[in-house]
Amino acid sequence: MVEVDDMNRVSGAGPVNSIRHGRGLTTALLWLVLLMLAHTASAERLSLQGEFRQGGLVIGQGEDVARVWQDQVAVRVGEDGVFLLGFGRDAQPTVELKVRYTDGSEEIRTLEVAAREYRIQRIDGLPPRKVTPRSAEDLKRIRDDVAAVKKARRLDDAREDFRSGFIWPVTGPISGVYGSQRVLNGKPRRPHFGVDIARPTGTPVVAPADGVITLAAPDMFFSGGTLIIDHGHKLSSSFLHLSRLLVEEGQVVKQGEVVGEVGATGRVTGAHLDWRMNLRDQRIDPQLLVPPMPAQSQTGA
Repeated sequence: MVEVDDMNRVSGAGPVNSIRHGRGLTTALLWLVLLMLAHTASAERLSLQGEFRQGGLVIGQGEDVARVWQDQVAVRVGEDGVFLLGFGRDAQPTVELKVRYTDGSEEIRTLEVAAREYRIQRIDGLPPRKVTPRSAEDLKRIRDDVAAVKKARRLDDAREDFRSGFIWPVTGPISGVYGSQRVLNGKPRRPHFGVDIARPTGTPVVAPADGVITLAAPDMFFSGGTLIIDHGHKLSSSFLHLSRLLVEEGQVVKQGEVVGEVGATGRVTGAHLDWRMNLRDQRIDPQLLVPPMPAQSQTGA
């Protein structure tokens, strides 16, 4: 006598296995579709726009974003879910982004950060005390300057002035770029963290975006006349080597408003504007936030 189970194994083996195999394919396809839908929903839930490379700034947004961490460091989140990510000059190839949504769910993404090649810039003819300060008076000035800058960048304001976008604070030939290794009077020093624009002393400098003045110092040891504009979320612009400051600390400025004049103060060999930007403790590249320098400006026109 042949049992039912034996019959399935003997005479029905082909059809039964085909059905099971078909069900397996159907299940796998179903899971694939679900995963694709989940990825699409996740992508729609969170938008990331900007430069994913060293020196870059990225603006994130999600309507139901509650909290954000970049490499386990908490990031300010605006009322409509806007937040900023920044990658320093020597940022690692990957960055971890963790997002917690208002419904309690969490998402972790690994962001790839492209590496950049940096130039070596040699500058000679600087006063020796500006390259290797030794006197107690100079060293005290430097410490006081550093403390003042740290205080100015401490502000963590909910304002989102950066959302207006950025314009060049002055146009002209670019004489120095972000990230370049500086060799001053033959001695290796810290990399350059800004973009240098060569213009004559007295050329007007405008605010690249809306903001609040958090530092207006007419004579710092290295940077000379120095302004810092806070754009909200601990994103700030710094302007170095100014000949005149036309704003005061605490003043609100609008994009395009004149805030100072180009100069040759501090540690320089000629008149230019050094524009730098910071996001929290990351130094980012201002040149990545603005359109290309107009061609006619590159010749000083």
